[in-house]
Amino acid sequence: MTYVVTEPCIGCKHTDCIQVCPVDCFHEGDNFLAIDPERCVDCGLCEVECPVGAIVAESELAPDQLHWLALNDDLARRWPPITQRKPALPDAADWAARTDKLAALMR
Repeated sequence: MTYVVTEPCIGCKHTDCIQVCPVDCFHEGDNFLAIDPERCVDCGLCEVECPVGAIVAESELAPDQLHWLALNDDLARRWPPITQRKPALPDAADWAARTDKLAALMR
């Protein structure tokens, strides 16, 4: 099992989760983070650190959210790892309240 970054991360990209990950399984895109499911050890430390609730256990994904697992896997293979905390995106507060953000994901 793995943890998965979901839609609330788009446009926010808080990196609080990065500093607690014991295996450096996060990867960074322009406006989103992805978890490498092959590296994730299912510790759950990142889930509680996310201020927008974007990280969930794979087993907790609703049927209409299962695409996030495949998306994290794909993006983690293409994006560079991130191992240091960075500031959230400048307009993260505005993005945090939005829904239906998938089209805004920069791949």
